[in-house]
Amino acid sequence: MEKILVIGCSGQIGSELTLELRNRYGDQNVIATDIRPAPAEIAETGKFEILDVMDTAKLQLILEHERITQVYHLAAILSGNAEKRPLASWDINMKSLINVLELARELKIKKVFWPSSIAVFGPTTPRYNTPQFTIMEPNTVYGISKLAGERWIEYYYQKYGVDTRSLRYPGLISYKTEAGGGTTDYAVEIFYEAVRKKKYECFLGPQSDLPMMFMSDAIKATIDLMEADASALSLRSSYNVGGICFNPQQLRNTSLNLRSPTSPISARPLQIPGLPASMTPWPARTGDLPASTIFLKWLN
Repeated sequence: MEKILVIGCSGQIGSELTLELRNRYGDQNVIATDIRPAPAEIAETGKFEILDVMDTAKLQLILEHERITQVYHLAAILSGNAEKRPLASWDINMKSLINVLELARELKIKKVFWPSSIAVFGPTTPRYNTPQFTIMEPNTVYGISKLAGERWIEYYYQKYGVDTRSLRYPGLISYKTEAGGGTTDYAVEIFYEAVRKKKYECFLGPQSDLPMMFMSDAIKATIDLMEADASALSLRSSYNVGGICFNPQQLRNTSLNLRSPTSPISARPLQIPGLPASMTPWPARTGDLPASTIFLKWLN
């Protein structure tokens, strides 16, 4: 029987992933943790503990006491917030990953999932149908940490045999949990702010196309990857996953216009060294070969 630990269960991904894992593996077999209180639906359906992932001793205690076999490490400071606190964000994002990997090595945890992101790409990356293997020159703190993280998880697989698995998520769209400071989170925040303030200030310019994915598809892809036979996986860094593509102006002119036709959008671009304010450093659409031929249960 699998015993699963979710680190970061209160976030946008964790809040929905935890419930789906409990649905599949049983409420008692999925332990949820976060540095902040869990949503009621998670706290009331299974075990929850407050955990700062930087607290290695407590993390080890939970892993050993609960006899954990799989870890989903979702805790991170996302792209928009990371640009405001670059050094602290690097420290948290990287040290927390190393904590998990080291304990997985020492305790022989069967599988570790860690999310990467399209932020690993940069302004020199081909923007459309971005292939799995291409130029990767991230110029955001979040992207730099994700690229480094990809190298670390592959290293732990090759050096120590830790079964690490990862997806490069595009922007994720969910109505259940409010966005947490990522650049692509505008696609959700824009609706909340239109209702609250009748206006929205976006990190992106109006024509900045970015790839997006519905949360339900992201959860399915994540579990498909974790349930795939290890021998079938060709990568231990991170897999591209595809999605849809749109920009803030398109969203404003279609969906939002139906809800709040008078809500204006203004741009407040991220301050990224060497990148003109009108540009976005990430792909507009990613290709998801080889993932779609190995473990994803849908076609492009």
